[in-house]
Amino acid sequence: MINIEVAKRVLSQNDMVASRLRTFYKDNNKYVVNFMSSPGSGKTSMLEKLSKYKDLKFCVIEGDLETNRDALRLEKQGVLARQITTGEACHLEARMIEDILPVMASQSSFKDLDFIFIENVGNLVCPASYDLGANINVVCLSVPEGDDKVLKYPSMFMCADALVITKCDLKPYFDFSIDRVREDLNSLRANVPLFEVNTKDESLKTFVNFLLESKDKNYTTTYIFK
Repeated sequence: MINIEVAKRVLSQNDMVASRLRTFYKDNNKYVVNFMSSPGSGKTSMLEKLSKYKDLKFCVIEGDLETNRDALRLEKQGVLARQITTGEACHLEARMIEDILPVMASQSSFKDLDFIFIENVGNLVCPASYDLGANINVVCLSVPEGDDKVLKYPSMFMCADALVITKCDLKPYFDFSIDRVREDLNSLRANVPLFEVNTKDESLKTFVNFLLESKDKNYTTTYIFK
């Protein structure tokens, strides 16, 4: 019982900070995307590719247990990126975002950017419990991971406002069914947009258009983190 109360208190505190974050995002005219997935799904590679689309003006907050390698990769592509190292924590929390935002906002290029992309710690469980105040939650699933993950990790996929299937160029080499993924996803949350992409071609263009349209419509997730 004590553990349950502690967990509730931590999440309640996180929700209060997330509310402040939403105010910051709105006041600074930033549309925020929370990218979640397992480790190695290709989130960083996808962000590198997205940086080539000039209509998509974004900065990135990177979350990893250790190292700043992903932030450095993105900086080499000309992206404003800052790293959060969580130590042993398997997720980002709202207070971590709130702490690093002044660092991002102090950069002269920040005011000209339309999006903040948060690349959450690679994990299909914990990030689904922590509200970061984002406008939209995007879950990535790579072909090599298998098509059975949606129902194995339902809390993650229930919070998805969009699902991006990455590394689709590898489909010929894996027994991966898009139809199965779509069916499982619809059983959890209906009508979630699904995008099949890889970084070897321009398949990300449709996803880019989706992000731009979501911002133009000011789409905001209806999912309530628990």
